[in-house]
Amino acid sequence: MKNLLIDTDPGMDDALAILLALKSKNLRTRAVTAVTGNLPSDRTAANALRVLDLLGRDDIPVAQGPLLPLGGDYPVDPFSHGSDGLAESHFPPPSRDIDPRPAAQLIVDTVNAHSGDIAIAGLGPLTNIALALEIDPRLPEKVDKLVIIGGSFGFTPYAWSQATGDNAVSEWNIFVDPDAAHIVFRAGFDLTAVGLDIATHPRINFRPADLVRLRGAGTPEADLASRVVGFVNGRGYQSYCSLIDSVAVAAIADPTLVECTRIRCDVERKGELTRGMTVVERRAHHAREDLPTIEAVSGLDFDRFLDLVTGALSEPHG
Repeated sequence: MKNLLIDTDPGMDDALAILLALKSKNLRTRAVTAVTGNLPSDRTAANALRVLDLLGRDDIPVAQGPLLPLGGDYPVDPFSHGSDGLAESHFPPPSRDIDPRPAAQLIVDTVNAHSGDIAIAGLGPLTNIALALEIDPRLPEKVDKLVIIGGSFGFTPYAWSQATGDNAVSEWNIFVDPDAAHIVFRAGFDLTAVGLDIATHPRINFRPADLVRLRGAGTPEADLASRVVGFVNGRGYQSYCSLIDSVAVAAIADPTLVECTRIRCDVERKGELTRGMTVVERRAHHAREDLPTIEAVSGLDFDRFLDLVTGALSEPHG
C-alpha cells in the first residue's frame, strides 16, 4: 500500500478525488494540504475537512497554504464550483480545526516521515509544493512520485478546446501560479503531469450505467458524485468536469491505467496571451535542451478508470 499526500483545492472534482483516495485499497492517505485555486485556501481547507468528515477520517491532518499564489495575483476562475465550492452541497461546518502548521511544513514533515515510500497527488496549483521546496530542497529525492493535474501537451485536441485557464492555451492549475509550476517542474521530482489532453477527454464522462449505480448506491460519496454531475450538467458542462482530479489519484493507485510520454516542457510565466502555457519542445532541429524533462500522460484506459471510480464511490465504507 502506497503512502499518499494530497495537495488540493476542493472544488468538486477534488472532493471526489479525495474520496477515491480514501476508498482505494492501494493507497494510505497520510495528510491533505489545501492550496488557493478553485477557491482561496481558507475555504479549500474547510472543504477538505468536510470531505474527510463524510467518511469519518479525523485521523488525517489538513493544513492550509497561503491565500495568494507566489506572484501575489489570484485570478478569477471562469468556472464555478458553486457558492460552497462543492456543487451547492452545503455540508455542515467541519468537525475539527485545521493543523496549525503551514501546508508547506506539513508536506515536508509528512514526506520525511515516509521518505522513499510516499507519493504526492498535486490536484491544484503548485504553490504549496514550491514553498515546501524552499524548506527542504531535497524533497524530490524523498518522494517516489509526484503526479499533478496540470498543463496541456497536445496529445489530443482537448488540450486546447477544453482550456480551463483564462486564455486559449492554459490549464487552470498552472495558470493560477505559473511561478510555482516553473519551480516544481525544474526541481527534480519524478513528475507525471495529467494534462487537459486526457483529463477532459469525453471518454471520461460517466457512462449511463455508472450514473445508475451511483444514484442507487446510497453512500455519501456516491450521493455527492451524483449531485456534482447534476450541477455541472445543469450549467452546460459534461460530467468529465467531476472527474478531472481523480485521474491523478487513479494513476498513483494503479499506474497501469495510464500511458505516458517523456517530453521536454516548461511553463510560460508572463505572456499576455500565454500565461500558464506548458510549452513542449518538439523541434527536430535546434531544439532547446535546457527545458525540464517530465512524463506527460498521453493515454488512459477509460473504461477501467470509470470502473475504478464508480466502484469505489458506490461501495459502502468499511
